Amino acid sequence: MALSFPTSLRQSISSNPFSLFLQRQQEPYHHSIRNPTHHQFDPNPSLVSNLRARRRIHLTVSAKKKAVIEGVSEELNKIAGLNLDFAPARRRVRSAFADAQQQLDHCLFKLAPPGIRTREWYEINLRGLEIFLKSWLPEPGAKIKGSLFFCHGYGDTCTFFFEGIAKRIAAAGYAVYAMDYPGFGLSEGLHGYIPNFDDLVDDVIEQYTKIKGRPELKGLPQFLLGQSMGGAVALKVHLKEPRGWDGVLLVAPMCKIAEDVKPKPEVLKVLGLLSKVIPKAKLFPAKDLDELMFRELKKRRMAPYNVICYSDPVRLRTGMELLRATGDIESQLDEVCAPLLILHGAEDKVTDPLVSQFLYQQALSTDKTLKLYDGSYHCILEGEPDERIFAIFDDIVSWLDRRSMNN
Repeated sequence: MALSFPTSLRQSISSNPFSLFLQRQQEPYHHSIRNPTHHQFDPNPSLVSNLRARRRIHLTVSAKKKAVIEGVSEELNKIAGLNLDFAPARRRVRSAFADAQQQLDHCLFKLAPPGIRTREWYEINLRGLEIFLKSWLPEPGAKIKGSLFFCHGYGDTCTFFFEGIAKRIAAAGYAVYAMDYPGFGLSEGLHGYIPNFDDLVDDVIEQYTKIKGRPELKGLPQFLLGQSMGGAVALKVHLKEPRGWDGVLLVAPMCKIAEDVKPKPEVLKVLGLLSKVIPKAKLFPAKDLDELMFRELKKRRMAPYNVICYSDPVRLRTGMELLRATGDIESQLDEVCAPLLILHGAEDKVTDPLVSQFLYQQALSTDKTLKLYDGSYHCILEGEPDERIFAIFDDIVSWLDRRSMNN
Protein backbone atom coordinates (compact mmCIF):
# COMPACT_ATOMS: atom_id res chain seq x y z
CA MET A 1 0.00 0.00 0.00
CA ALA A 2 1.50 3.35 -0.98
CA LEU A 3 0.23 6.78 0.02
CA SER A 4 1.61 10.08 -1.24
CA PHE A 5 2.90 12.90 0.95
CA PRO A 6 5.00 16.03 0.38
CA THR A 7 8.70 15.23 0.20
CA SER A 8 9.38 17.58 3.13
CA LEU A 9 7.62 15.12 5.45
CA ARG A 10 10.06 12.26 4.77
CA GLN A 11 12.72 13.48 7.20
CA SER A 12 10.20 14.51 9.85
CA ILE A 13 8.49 11.13 9.88
CA SER A 14 11.67 9.08 9.91
CA SER A 15 13.47 11.13 12.56
CA ASN A 16 10.58 11.66 14.98
CA PRO A 17 10.26 9.29 18.00
CA PHE A 18 6.66 8.79 16.95
CA SER A 19 7.74 7.39 13.55
CA LEU A 20 4.67 5.58 12.32
CA PHE A 21 4.08 2.90 9.74
CA LEU A 22 0.64 1.72 8.75
CA GLN A 23 -0.15 -1.88 9.53
CA ARG A 24 -2.92 -3.94 7.97
CA GLN A 25 -5.09 -5.83 10.43
CA GLN A 26 -4.76 -9.59 10.39
CA GLU A 27 -8.53 -9.81 9.74
CA PRO A 28 -10.73 -7.56 7.58
CA TYR A 29 -12.43 -4.70 9.42
CA HIS A 30 -15.96 -5.06 10.76
CA HIS A 31 -18.41 -2.17 10.88
CA SER A 32 -21.01 -3.89 13.03
CA ILE A 33 -20.08 -5.29 16.41
CA ARG A 34 -23.27 -7.30 16.84
CA ASN A 35 -23.52 -8.54 13.24
CA PRO A 36 -20.06 -8.25 11.65
CA THR A 37 -19.61 -8.67 7.90
CA HIS A 38 -16.30 -9.05 6.08
CA HIS A 39 -15.34 -6.52 3.45
CA GLN A 40 -12.33 -4.73 2.04
CA PHE A 41 -11.87 -1.18 3.32
CA ASP A 42 -12.32 1.38 0.54
CA PRO A 43 -10.88 4.80 1.45
CA ASN A 44 -12.27 8.06 0.11
CA PRO A 45 -11.21 8.00 -3.59
CA SER A 46 -10.89 11.76 -4.02
CA LEU A 47 -8.73 12.13 -0.91
CA VAL A 48 -6.39 9.32 -1.95
CA SER A 49 -6.23 10.75 -5.45
CA ASN A 50 -5.14 14.13 -4.07
CA LEU A 51 -2.49 12.46 -1.95
CA ARG A 52 -1.15 10.50 -4.91
CA ALA A 53 -0.76 13.69 -6.86
CA ARG A 54 2.14 14.61 -4.59
CA ARG A 55 5.58 13.03 -4.39
CA ARG A 56 5.41 9.69 -2.62
CA ILE A 57 6.51 8.36 0.71
CA HIS A 58 5.96 4.63 1.11
CA LEU A 59 4.54 3.52 4.43
CA THR A 60 5.28 -0.10 5.21
CA VAL A 61 2.27 -2.38 5.60
CA SER A 62 3.03 -5.38 7.77
CA ALA A 63 1.41 -7.89 10.08
CA LYS A 64 2.68 -8.35 13.63
CA LYS A 65 3.21 -11.89 14.77
CA LYS A 66 2.45 -12.53 18.43
CA ALA A 67 5.36 -13.72 20.52
CA VAL A 68 5.27 -17.15 22.12
CA ILE A 69 4.37 -17.03 25.82
CA GLU A 70 6.96 -19.02 27.73
CA GLY A 71 5.84 -21.48 30.36
CA VAL A 72 2.44 -22.36 28.89
CA SER A 73 1.32 -25.16 26.62
CA GLU A 74 1.18 -25.07 22.84
CA GLU A 75 -2.61 -25.19 23.12
CA LEU A 76 -2.70 -22.07 25.32
CA ASN A 77 -0.34 -20.28 22.95
CA LYS A 78 -2.72 -21.06 20.09
CA ILE A 79 -5.59 -19.61 22.09
CA ALA A 80 -3.50 -16.52 22.92
CA GLY A 81 -2.87 -16.09 19.19
CA LEU A 82 -6.55 -15.64 18.37
CA ASN A 83 -7.65 -12.44 16.69
CA LEU A 84 -8.79 -10.32 19.65
CA ASP A 85 -10.60 -7.62 17.71
CA PHE A 86 -13.90 -8.48 19.36
CA ALA A 87 -14.98 -9.21 22.92
CA PRO A 88 -16.04 -12.90 22.59
CA ALA A 89 -12.48 -13.90 21.64
CA ARG A 90 -10.97 -11.80 24.44
CA ARG A 91 -13.32 -13.38 26.97
CA ARG A 92 -12.39 -16.87 25.79
CA VAL A 93 -8.67 -16.12 26.05
CA ARG A 94 -9.01 -14.59 29.51
CA SER A 95 -10.91 -17.63 30.76
CA ALA A 96 -8.33 -20.03 29.30
CA PHE A 97 -5.44 -18.25 31.05
CA ALA A 98 -7.10 -17.70 34.44
CA ASP A 99 -5.28 -20.57 36.19
CA ALA A 100 -1.90 -19.83 34.59
CA GLN A 101 -2.10 -16.20 35.71
CA GLN A 102 -2.83 -17.10 39.31
CA GLN A 103 0.24 -19.37 39.41
CA LEU A 104 2.66 -16.56 38.54
CA ASP A 105 5.46 -15.87 41.01
CA HIS A 106 4.44 -12.24 41.60
CA CYS A 107 3.68 -10.61 44.92
CA LEU A 108 0.31 -9.35 43.63
CA PHE A 109 -0.79 -12.97 43.17
CA LYS A 110 1.22 -14.90 45.77
CA LEU A 111 0.55 -12.46 48.63
CA ALA A 112 -3.00 -11.46 47.76
CA PRO A 113 -5.05 -10.96 50.97
CA PRO A 114 -7.62 -13.71 51.62
CA GLY A 115 -11.33 -13.20 52.21
CA ILE A 116 -11.89 -10.46 49.64
CA ARG A 117 -15.37 -10.61 48.09
CA THR A 118 -15.33 -10.24 44.31
CA ARG A 119 -18.07 -9.89 41.74
CA GLU A 120 -18.05 -9.60 37.92
CA TRP A 121 -20.94 -8.40 35.79
CA TYR A 122 -21.87 -6.68 32.54
CA GLU A 123 -23.94 -3.55 31.88
CA ILE A 124 -25.29 -2.27 28.57
CA ASN A 125 -24.27 1.36 28.23
CA LEU A 126 -26.24 4.15 26.56
CA ARG A 127 -24.50 3.43 23.26
CA GLY A 128 -25.62 -0.21 23.35
CA LEU A 129 -22.22 -1.73 24.22
CA GLU A 130 -21.76 -4.44 26.82
CA ILE A 131 -19.38 -3.14 29.49
CA PHE A 132 -17.44 -5.41 31.86
CA LEU A 133 -17.30 -4.37 35.53
CA LYS A 134 -15.77 -5.88 38.65
CA SER A 135 -15.80 -5.15 42.38
CA TRP A 136 -13.60 -6.13 45.33
CA LEU A 137 -15.03 -5.66 48.84
CA PRO A 138 -13.43 -6.17 52.27
CA GLU A 139 -14.05 -9.49 54.00
CA PRO A 140 -17.53 -9.97 55.49
CA GLY A 141 -18.10 -7.95 58.66
CA ALA A 142 -15.28 -5.48 58.00
CA LYS A 143 -16.15 -1.80 58.05
CA ILE A 144 -16.00 -0.05 54.66
CA LYS A 145 -14.14 3.25 54.94
CA GLY A 146 -14.82 4.50 51.42
CA SER A 147 -14.98 3.52 47.76
CA LEU A 148 -12.30 3.67 45.08
CA PHE A 149 -13.04 3.65 41.33
CA PHE A 150 -10.30 2.64 38.91
CA CYS A 151 -9.48 3.91 35.40
CA HIS A 152 -7.02 1.59 33.64
CA GLY A 153 -4.23 2.51 31.25
CA TYR A 154 -4.05 2.36 27.46
CA GLY A 155 -4.42 -1.14 26.07
CA ASP A 156 -4.91 -2.57 29.55
CA THR A 157 -7.78 -4.19 31.45
CA CYS A 158 -9.13 -4.07 34.99
CA THR A 159 -8.28 -7.76 35.36
CA PHE A 160 -4.84 -9.46 35.65
CA PHE A 161 -2.38 -7.25 37.60
CA PHE A 162 -5.12 -4.98 38.89
CA GLU A 163 -6.74 -7.97 40.59
CA GLY A 164 -3.86 -7.99 43.10
CA ILE A 165 -3.84 -4.20 43.42
CA ALA A 166 -7.58 -4.09 44.13
CA LYS A 167 -7.40 -6.89 46.71
CA ARG A 168 -4.73 -5.08 48.74
CA ILE A 169 -6.73 -1.85 48.75
CA ALA A 170 -9.93 -3.73 49.62
CA ALA A 171 -8.13 -5.46 52.51
CA ALA A 172 -7.38 -1.97 53.87
CA GLY A 173 -11.14 -1.33 54.14
CA TYR A 174 -12.17 0.12 50.78
CA ALA A 175 -14.75 -1.02 48.26
CA VAL A 176 -12.95 -1.08 44.90
CA TYR A 177 -14.74 -0.88 41.54
CA ALA A 178 -13.34 -1.08 38.03
CA MET A 179 -14.48 -1.32 34.42
CA ASP A 180 -13.00 -2.06 31.02
CA TYR A 181 -13.50 0.77 28.53
CA PRO A 182 -15.31 -0.01 25.27
CA GLY A 183 -12.81 -1.74 22.99
CA PHE A 184 -10.57 -2.86 25.85
CA GLY A 185 -10.39 -5.92 28.06
CA LEU A 186 -13.67 -7.80 28.25
CA SER A 187 -15.96 -4.96 27.12
CA GLU A 188 -17.46 -4.83 23.65
CA GLY A 189 -15.91 -2.72 20.94
CA LEU A 190 -13.08 -2.99 18.40
CA HIS A 191 -9.92 -3.81 20.32
CA GLY A 192 -7.74 -0.78 21.03
CA TYR A 193 -10.03 1.63 19.21
CA ILE A 194 -10.97 5.00 20.74
CA PRO A 195 -13.06 6.88 18.17
CA ASN A 196 -13.75 9.69 20.64
CA PHE A 197 -11.98 10.16 23.97
CA ASP A 198 -14.81 12.23 25.45
CA ASP A 199 -17.27 9.40 24.71
CA LEU A 200 -14.97 7.05 26.64
CA VAL A 201 -14.97 9.48 29.57
CA ASP A 202 -18.76 9.67 29.44
CA ASP A 203 -18.89 5.85 29.50
CA VAL A 204 -16.84 5.89 32.71
CA ILE A 205 -19.06 8.56 34.29
CA GLU A 206 -22.19 6.62 33.30
CA GLN A 207 -21.11 3.36 34.91
CA TYR A 208 -19.53 4.83 38.03
CA THR A 209 -22.48 7.14 38.68
CA LYS A 210 -24.71 4.07 38.88
CA ILE A 211 -22.40 2.39 41.40
CA LYS A 212 -21.88 5.53 43.49
CA GLY A 213 -25.64 5.71 44.02
CA ARG A 214 -25.83 2.32 45.77
CA PRO A 215 -27.30 2.49 49.31
CA GLU A 216 -24.30 0.73 50.89
CA LEU A 217 -21.99 3.51 49.68
CA LYS A 218 -24.18 6.38 50.88
CA GLY A 219 -22.25 8.86 52.98
CA LEU A 220 -18.87 7.26 52.27
CA PRO A 221 -16.03 9.21 50.62
CA GLN A 222 -15.56 8.31 46.96
CA PHE A 223 -12.17 8.40 45.25
CA LEU A 224 -10.99 8.06 41.67
CA LEU A 225 -7.76 6.24 40.74
CA GLY A 226 -6.25 6.60 37.27
CA GLN A 227 -3.11 4.86 35.99
CA SER A 228 -1.16 6.06 32.92
CA MET A 229 -3.78 6.87 30.24
CA GLY A 230 -6.30 6.22 33.00
CA GLY A 231 -4.85 9.31 34.65
CA ALA A 232 -6.05 11.32 31.67
CA VAL A 233 -9.44 9.62 31.93
CA ALA A 234 -9.64 10.36 35.67
CA LEU A 235 -8.71 14.01 35.16
CA LYS A 236 -11.31 14.37 32.40
CA VAL A 237 -13.94 12.76 34.65
CA HIS A 238 -13.03 15.16 37.46
CA LEU A 239 -13.11 18.18 35.15
CA LYS A 240 -16.58 17.19 33.92
CA GLU A 241 -17.91 16.70 37.46
CA PRO A 242 -15.56 18.70 39.76
CA ARG A 243 -17.71 18.20 42.86
CA GLY A 244 -18.27 14.51 42.27
CA TRP A 245 -15.18 13.11 44.00
CA ASP A 246 -13.54 13.35 47.41
CA GLY A 247 -10.10 12.81 45.93
CA VAL A 248 -8.23 11.84 42.76
CA LEU A 249 -5.20 9.52 42.78
CA LEU A 250 -2.97 9.47 39.71
CA VAL A 251 -0.29 6.86 39.05
CA ALA A 252 2.20 7.82 36.29
CA PRO A 253 -0.53 9.91 34.62
CA MET A 254 -0.60 10.71 30.92
CA CYS A 255 -1.75 14.32 31.10
CA LYS A 256 0.61 16.17 28.74
CA ILE A 257 2.72 15.14 25.74
CA ALA A 258 6.21 16.56 26.03
CA GLU A 259 7.22 18.71 23.07
CA ASP A 260 10.33 16.67 22.32
CA VAL A 261 8.26 13.55 21.62
CA LYS A 262 5.19 15.14 20.07
CA PRO A 263 5.01 14.68 16.28
CA LYS A 264 5.91 17.77 14.30
CA PRO A 265 2.99 19.88 13.04
CA GLU A 266 3.33 18.70 9.44
CA VAL A 267 3.36 15.07 10.59
CA LEU A 268 0.31 15.65 12.78
CA LYS A 269 -1.49 17.15 9.82
CA VAL A 270 -0.91 14.00 7.76
CA LEU A 271 -1.86 11.70 10.63
CA GLY A 272 -5.03 13.70 11.19
CA LEU A 273 -5.89 13.35 7.52
CA LEU A 274 -5.27 9.61 7.54
CA SER A 275 -7.30 9.15 10.72
CA LYS A 276 -10.36 10.35 8.81
CA VAL A 277 -9.72 8.04 5.87
CA ILE A 278 -8.62 4.85 7.64
CA PRO A 279 -9.31 5.52 11.34
CA LYS A 280 -9.03 1.90 12.46
CA ALA A 281 -5.70 1.22 10.74
CA LYS A 282 -2.89 0.29 13.11
CA LEU A 283 0.45 2.10 13.43
CA PHE A 284 3.86 0.62 13.99
CA PRO A 285 5.75 2.60 16.67
CA ALA A 286 9.47 3.10 16.17
CA LYS A 287 10.28 2.46 19.83
CA ASP A 288 9.55 -0.72 21.77
CA LEU A 289 8.38 0.30 25.26
CA ASP A 290 8.48 -3.13 26.93
CA GLU A 291 11.82 -2.57 28.63
CA LEU A 292 10.70 0.85 29.86
CA MET A 293 7.59 -0.38 31.67
CA PHE A 294 8.91 -2.85 34.26
CA ARG A 295 12.12 -2.26 36.19
CA GLU A 296 12.40 -5.82 37.53
CA LEU A 297 13.20 -8.30 34.77
CA LYS A 298 11.36 -11.22 36.39
CA LYS A 299 8.15 -9.22 36.55
CA ARG A 300 8.65 -7.93 33.01
CA ARG A 301 8.63 -11.52 31.77
CA MET A 302 5.17 -11.97 33.28
CA ALA A 303 3.61 -9.13 31.29
CA PRO A 304 2.78 -11.35 28.24
CA TYR A 305 0.42 -13.32 30.49
CA ASN A 306 -1.86 -10.27 30.34
CA VAL A 307 -3.17 -11.90 27.19
CA ILE A 308 -6.14 -9.58 26.52
CA CYS A 309 -4.01 -6.45 26.73
CA TYR A 310 -3.96 -4.54 23.43
CA SER A 311 -0.32 -4.69 22.33
CA ASP A 312 -0.62 -4.06 18.59
CA PRO A 313 0.35 -0.73 17.00
CA VAL A 314 -1.89 2.19 17.93
CA ARG A 315 -4.86 2.75 15.63
CA LEU A 316 -4.82 6.05 13.75
CA ARG A 317 -7.93 7.58 15.30
CA THR A 318 -6.92 6.37 18.75
CA GLY A 319 -3.54 8.07 18.49
CA MET A 320 -5.09 11.35 17.41
CA GLU A 321 -7.66 11.17 20.20
CA LEU A 322 -4.94 10.63 22.80
CA LEU A 323 -3.09 13.69 21.55
CA ARG A 324 -6.27 15.74 21.54
CA ALA A 325 -7.25 14.60 25.04
CA THR A 326 -3.88 15.46 26.57
CA GLY A 327 -4.00 18.85 24.86
CA ASP A 328 -7.42 19.50 26.40
CA ILE A 329 -6.23 18.44 29.84
CA GLU A 330 -3.08 20.56 29.63
CA SER A 331 -5.20 23.63 28.96
CA GLN A 332 -7.38 22.91 32.02
CA LEU A 333 -4.84 21.87 34.66
CA ASP A 334 -5.51 25.03 36.64
CA GLU A 335 -9.13 23.87 37.01
CA VAL A 336 -8.17 20.66 38.84
CA CYS A 337 -9.49 21.29 42.34
CA ALA A 338 -10.02 17.90 44.04
CA PRO A 339 -7.66 16.59 46.73
CA LEU A 340 -4.86 15.17 44.65
CA LEU A 341 -2.26 12.42 45.09
CA ILE A 342 0.24 11.99 42.24
CA LEU A 343 2.63 9.02 42.26
CA HIS A 344 5.36 8.66 39.62
CA GLY A 345 8.57 6.73 39.03
CA ALA A 346 11.48 9.15 38.74
CA GLU A 347 12.99 7.09 35.89
CA ASP A 348 9.73 6.73 33.94
CA LYS A 349 10.43 7.09 30.19
CA VAL A 350 6.83 6.35 29.11
CA THR A 351 5.05 9.20 30.87
CA ASP A 352 7.33 12.02 31.97
CA PRO A 353 7.59 12.65 35.74
CA LEU A 354 8.29 16.29 34.91
CA VAL A 355 4.74 16.46 33.57
CA SER A 356 3.46 15.23 36.94
CA GLN A 357 5.45 18.02 38.57
CA PHE A 358 3.85 20.44 36.11
CA LEU A 359 0.39 19.11 37.04
CA TYR A 360 1.20 19.46 40.74
CA GLN A 361 2.28 23.07 40.26
CA GLN A 362 -0.66 24.07 38.05
CA ALA A 363 -3.51 22.33 39.90
CA LEU A 364 -5.84 24.61 41.84
CA SER A 365 -6.18 21.95 44.57
CA THR A 366 -5.18 23.15 48.03
CA ASP A 367 -4.77 19.54 49.18
CA LYS A 368 -2.21 18.03 46.81
CA THR A 369 0.70 15.64 47.19
CA LEU A 370 3.38 14.56 44.70
CA LYS A 371 5.56 11.53 45.35
CA LEU A 372 8.44 10.63 43.04
CA TYR A 373 10.11 7.25 43.57
CA ASP A 374 13.84 7.18 42.86
CA GLY A 375 14.90 4.64 40.25
CA SER A 376 11.34 3.50 39.49
CA TYR A 377 9.98 2.94 35.98
CA HIS A 378 6.45 3.36 34.57
CA CYS A 379 4.60 0.42 36.14
CA ILE A 380 5.27 1.27 39.78
CA LEU A 381 2.41 -0.89 41.08
CA GLU A 382 3.39 -4.00 39.10
CA GLY A 383 6.98 -3.91 37.85
CA GLU A 384 9.09 -2.77 40.80
CA PRO A 385 10.82 -4.85 43.50
CA ASP A 386 8.34 -6.18 46.06
CA GLU A 387 9.40 -3.80 48.82
CA ARG A 388 8.87 -0.76 46.57
CA ILE A 389 5.43 -2.00 45.49
CA PHE A 390 4.37 -2.50 49.12
CA ALA A 391 5.72 0.93 50.08
CA ILE A 392 3.62 2.54 47.35
CA PHE A 393 0.53 0.67 48.56
CA ASP A 394 1.23 2.01 52.05
CA ASP A 395 1.40 5.55 50.62
CA ILE A 396 -1.93 5.08 48.84
CA VAL A 397 -3.75 3.60 51.83
CA SER A 398 -2.34 6.22 54.23
CA TRP A 399 -3.52 9.00 51.93
CA LEU A 400 -7.00 7.43 51.64
CA ASP A 401 -7.23 6.84 55.40
CA ARG A 402 -6.43 10.47 56.23
CA ARG A 403 -9.33 11.56 54.06
CA SER A 404 -11.73 8.91 55.33
CA MET A 405 -11.10 9.04 59.08
CA ASN A 406 -14.42 10.72 59.87
CA ASN A 407 -16.40 7.77 58.47
